[in-house]
Amino acid sequence: MRKTIRSLHKMYTTGTPITMITCYDYTFARLVQRAGADMILIGDSLGNVIQGHETTVPVELEDIIYHTRAVIRGNQDAHILSDLPFMSYQANDDDGMRAAGKLLKAGAQSVKLEGGKEIAPLVKRLVTAGVPVCGHLGLTPQSVHAMGGFRVQGRGDDAAKRLIEDALALQDAGAYMVVLEMIPAPLAAQVTEALEIPTIGIGAGNQTSGQVLVIYDMLGMNTDFTPKFLKCYANLEQEIEGALKQYKQEVVERTYPGPEHSFEK
Repeated sequence: MRKTIRSLHKMYTTGTPITMITCYDYTFARLVQRAGADMILIGDSLGNVIQGHETTVPVELEDIIYHTRAVIRGNQDAHILSDLPFMSYQANDDDGMRAAGKLLKAGAQSVKLEGGKEIAPLVKRLVTAGVPVCGHLGLTPQSVHAMGGFRVQGRGDDAAKRLIEDALALQDAGAYMVVLEMIPAPLAAQVTEALEIPTIGIGAGNQTSGQVLVIYDMLGMNTDFTPKFLKCYANLEQEIEGALKQYKQEVVERTYPGPEHSFEK
């Protein structure tokens, strides 16, 4: 049975850290289920990881819907959180309502959107309509051009104060959770202490209510991506490359397929 926002809040109140994994397909979703992760985020980071873009900006709502459906087929336990991609909600709140509705109809249990006080009215409207909302503060990849690149956010007293105010505004609007990305660990701890809802960190220290990593990154499938916050729990890039090279060699040498892989009659 899938975890709900109610069961996630119970984990938060009992001090049990929440494990979130970002993944995008059926095969990995099955493995995430076996590992027992609490949440799967179908993130617009698929623009980088799956589609090969430099940012998340080109991702369309239909892309998130497609990958949400694939993940749901592979995992029946984790809470399914799907991103609202760039310009699916920024132009006006009606767009955001329609986009969130499409994600829930595709099977998502909740939606995530980036921003603070400026999106609080939309968050409130979504929650009132029955759409659970997760906020996202700190480094917000959809605004990477405005931020001048992928940089740590919330440094300095003024920036820290704004981030705390944004987090409180999201909570007051009805958000059930907030992702904190690439902010100083002491600030993340301060935000977590100030809120009565869970925080999920990525590059935000270990005092948040839980953590999230992209599955391709944590498995070491892209060794060109080496942010400070990332821990690789495997080195699959080398293993996969080695397997592919061995396959090519055996095909060229005609040692694969061998008799054990062939049908004689």
